[in-house]
Amino acid sequence: MRQGSGGLRDAARRPWAVGGVVLVVLAAVVGVLVVRSDRSPGGPLPFDLPAGSSLEDSPRKVFAHYFPPYPISLDNEDPDRDYYAVHYLDPLGEEGRHAAYGGFLRERPLPRPVSDDPDWALEDMRTEIRRATGAGIDGFTVDLLGLEGSDYWPTVLLLLRAADELDFDIVLMPDATTETVNDPAVLADAVAGLAEEHRSLYRLDDDRLVVSPFSPETVGAGWWSGWLDTMRTGHGLDVALVPCFVTLDAPAADAFAPISHGLSNWGDRSPAFNTDLQRNAADAHDRGLIWMQPVSVQDQRPAQGVFDEANNTENLRVTWQGAIDGADWVQLTTWNDYSEGSEFAPSTHIGWGPLDISAYYLVRFKTGRWPTITDDVLHVSHRVQFADTRPSRQSRLMELRRGSSPTRDDVEVLSFLTAPATVTVTIGQETHEYEAPAGVSAFRAPLQVGEISAGAVREGSDDVSVTSPFPVQETPEIQDEQYYFVSSARPPASSG
Repeated sequence: MRQGSGGLRDAARRPWAVGGVVLVVLAAVVGVLVVRSDRSPGGPLPFDLPAGSSLEDSPRKVFAHYFPPYPISLDNEDPDRDYYAVHYLDPLGEEGRHAAYGGFLRERPLPRPVSDDPDWALEDMRTEIRRATGAGIDGFTVDLLGLEGSDYWPTVLLLLRAADELDFDIVLMPDATTETVNDPAVLADAVAGLAEEHRSLYRLDDDRLVVSPFSPETVGAGWWSGWLDTMRTGHGLDVALVPCFVTLDAPAADAFAPISHGLSNWGDRSPAFNTDLQRNAADAHDRGLIWMQPVSVQDQRPAQGVFDEANNTENLRVTWQGAIDGADWVQLTTWNDYSEGSEFAPSTHIGWGPLDISAYYLVRFKTGRWPTITDDVLHVSHRVQFADTRPSRQSRLMELRRGSSPTRDDVEVLSFLTAPATVTVTIGQETHEYEAPAGVSAFRAPLQVGEISAGAVREGSDDVSVTSPFPVQETPEIQDEQYYFVSSARPPASSG
C-alpha cells in the first residue's frame, strides 16, 4: 500500500481563511447538472438518471471526500486576480515558496464572477451540493482538519447548513494526522454538538451516527475505542465507526474490526495498484462489516514531487468496477483536494468529465442495472505535454510513484453511443478513424503536439463532436502530469 496524503495535507493548511470562511465551487453555472430536467436529448449525460428515490433508497451509498481548503473562491475576488490565480497557480505565488515545483496547484474549481450576495459562501456550498446530487452522490465525507477555532471549522459549519437545507448527507471524517485528535474529549464534544444541531449528519437506520476517521491507525484502535465510549457514556450517542485507513493491513483490520461498522482505505490512483479490489471487500464481509471502496480519477502532487499514472480514464473505470463487484459504499477520493490533483468537482482542466462519467457507473452500483444510453456523448482525455518532458521553469520535478503503471502518452476517446458509429480523432497532424460499438467503449491513440478533436457520425442521426481547448505543448514551462477532460455534451470548462 502506498503512502497517503497526510504530508501534503499539512502543507495545504493555510493561516488565512477568508474572514473565517472557506467556500465551494461555481455560482455562475449552478443549474447545469442539477436535476435532469436538462437531461433531454443533447443534455450533458448520455442517459436518464433514475428518479431520486430509486437512487436514494439504495442501501449502497456514494460519498465524495470534501477537503475544506479548496472551495470555489477563497475571497470572492475576480478569478483573474484572486488567491487561486495569484498565489496557488502562479509559480511565484505566496512569495515564491512554490516556485521550485512550478506552483502549488495545477488547476482550480470552475471560477465564477464576483458575487454581490452577502451570503455568497453559503450559496457556493449549496451549489457544490447540487452538483454532487445531480450526479447521484448521497453526501460528502468532510475532512475535519481541526475543530472550533481552527481555520476550516467555519467551512464545515457552512457545509452543514447547506446540507441541512438540501437533505444532503454529511459524514464527519476526523483527520488523525492533525490536531483534531489531540484530545478525545474535545473531539467528542465537537461531534456531539454538531450531531445535536445538524440533521444532515448521516445516521444508519438504527440511528447510529456514522463517523469515518481518516488515517485512524495514526493513534490506534485503543484511542478510538475510548472515544467511542466517551461518545456513548458522555453524550448518549452510539457511533458506527467506518475507519478510512492510509495503510490497511491485517493487524489494523484485526484491531479495528471489533469496534467498527465497516472498513475502508484511502486507496490508490493507478491501475497497477488496483488489480484485486474485491479482496478488501471480501475480508470486511468475512468479519461481518461493510466495505467502503475508494473510487479515484488520478493523482499528482507538485509539492510532494510525485504522481501516479492513471492511464486516462482506466483508473476511474477500474475502481468503479471494483466497487460494483463487491463494495457496500463508495468514497470518491476526492471531491476537491486540488493539492493532490485528485478532484472530481467541476474544474478548469477536467471540466465535468470525471463526474459525468461516474454518474453512469454510480447508477449501476446503486441499482444493479446499467442505465440505457439515450444520447451520443464523447469524452476525450489527454495530457497537455509528454510525461517525460523537462519543463523550462521548474527545478523540482514530480516523479512517477514506485509501483505505478508506466507512464503513457495517449489520447483516449470514451464513447457513450446509442448505436454503432464511425469516430474520427485528430491529434496534431495525425487522424485516426475507427468503428465504435453501441454502449461504452474506449479508444486510444498516441499523443502528438498540437490540437485534439473527435467526432462521431452515423447515418440518420446528428453528428457529435468535441474540440479540446487545451493544445499539447512540446516545450512547456511547468510540469503537469494531469489528464485534461473535454466532453461533446458540455462547453469548454474554462467558460463554465
